[in-house]
Amino acid sequence: MKTFLLILILLCLTACSELSEVREIKNAGMPPKYYPEPSQTQVASEGSLWRNKASLYEDKKARRVNDLVTILISESTSAQKKASTSASRDSSTNYGVDNFLGMNTDFNIQNLPLINGFYKAGNVFSPSVKGSAKSDFKGDGDTARTGKITGTITAKVVEVLPNGNLVIESRKEVIVNNEKEILVLRGIIRPDDISPSNTILSQYVADAQIYLVGEGTLGDKQSQGWLVRFLDKIWPF
Repeated sequence: MKTFLLILILLCLTACSELSEVREIKNAGMPPKYYPEPSQTQVASEGSLWRNKASLYEDKKARRVNDLVTILISESTSAQKKASTSASRDSSTNYGVDNFLGMNTDFNIQNLPLINGFYKAGNVFSPSVKGSAKSDFKGDGDTARTGKITGTITAKVVEVLPNGNLVIESRKEVIVNNEKEILVLRGIIRPDDISPSNTILSQYVADAQIYLVGEGTLGDKQSQGWLVRFLDKIWPF
């Protein structure tokens, strides 16, 4: 029985290790698809060195579906915000009535029949209100964040918009010593921003989505274990 349980545990551990190697990385996406161009009948050119589709003055910059363009990634972000609030309030109140409609403070009770001689004057009527309040509040907040990514990736044109802008997608995957690194870039560029060498800076990519994610032993060591994450979510204190 013990041998069977040991074999079952080893099989489960092996399955888990295999699944961890093939799991998908979030937000990595799939490589851009190839979009075949509509086939056109090739007409033989009689006595000419140039093809019908070629242009005498066309450069090598990307402008059609499936053309390639190199993106020079140089992104740097920095943000800092600080807030401070201080408030204080102090108030006091003191009201009193010494005389009301000419009556004494005991409402002249001593002058009532059968009362005179038995009642000792006291402070029966002495209305007053007295109070004080004080409140203080102070709050401070400070946040800072910086990020930087540099690299080069070649993207493929997947769509030409009606205004001539190009929708590009790219995905690069590198594995070194079982450490997987995936770089994904998507966005929209203008043909006018492409340099003569068919490159463009990432600052000119509109609606840019840039992901740099990794998977492997190093990535696992940078995250908490599943039990710690679970306890963090349910721990009420």
